[in-house]
Amino acid sequence: MNRKRNCLWMVVIVMACAMAMVFAGCSGKETKKEAQTEAPQKEHRLSIVTTIFAPYDFARQIVGGNADVAMLLSPGAESHSFEPTPQDIIRIQESDVFVYVGGESDKWVDKILSSMDTKNKKIIKLLDTVEAVEEETKEGMQVSEEEEEEHGHEHEEKELDEHVWTSPRNAIAITKAMTKVFGELDSKNKDAYEKNEAAYVKELENLDEQFKQVVSSGKRKTIVFGDRFPLRYFADAYGLDYYAAFNGCSTDTEASAATVAFLTDKVKKEKIPVVFQIELSNGAIAKSIAEATGAKVETFYACHTLSKDDYKAGLTYVAFMKKNVEVLKEALN
Repeated sequence: MNRKRNCLWMVVIVMACAMAMVFAGCSGKETKKEAQTEAPQKEHRLSIVTTIFAPYDFARQIVGGNADVAMLLSPGAESHSFEPTPQDIIRIQESDVFVYVGGESDKWVDKILSSMDTKNKKIIKLLDTVEAVEEETKEGMQVSEEEEEEHGHEHEEKELDEHVWTSPRNAIAITKAMTKVFGELDSKNKDAYEKNEAAYVKELENLDEQFKQVVSSGKRKTIVFGDRFPLRYFADAYGLDYYAAFNGCSTDTEASAATVAFLTDKVKKEKIPVVFQIELSNGAIAKSIAEATGAKVETFYACHTLSKDDYKAGLTYVAFMKKNVEVLKEALN
């Protein structure tokens, strides 16, 4: 399987390089007369490419309309199974700044970057902008056979939890790191970027305060997810305990009977009023637990992706997090 995947990667990279060469060749065939009459080139705009939604939105808030920001992951798509197209690789190659997470689901990035000349490109790896922690397997959480093979031996190193943006406090650190890089590359708009950053950080700080107030005034400190749990950094930031069907990067969608029974029992014993699912989930596990306990199912947004409708509506990280404030208040009371 790995050999087939590596071969496929080689084909994709070669195709991307070939396409880039064709484009370059075509642009070089203009006549001297055409070159002489060509209109003056527009001033270069900073080009930023991100893999997923959260850093894409952070970048938009920082640059305003002063730079071009693109996201590789299509709205509605699953980030953990993303495979870049040749066009995606070209977009990365042509960008001034490439922003990616750096976790297990971003393994493809290393292969792409190793095939490129990145001397004149700034690379931002989100895992390097904050204090990262290892992925955690909680009591009752289902572990896939693949994960057991990879992590079943004590001496093997665990993967870092890649969902660093889920804590507003981390979002602040990431935003500041991105602003610094953008300003270094685009000195003309540096002041505007820093002004936008300051305003955005205030919004994130306000979110942080709201979450702290909700948790401090809550009757309980435990949350239950009938789904994956990509919110370790969020839970750690606010002192929350959690139980979930799978860890954050699991590709499983169906939980074992033992996992569902464990979560159902936890909800009953602690009289937890809300069972969470994450965005774009089929919600089957959460619904099953809710039916057995009388709990309500709510969506908690991890902000790694968003639906096509939410993208068209222009919803932001802050907008999703404000929704999280309200459903967390229900869950803790």
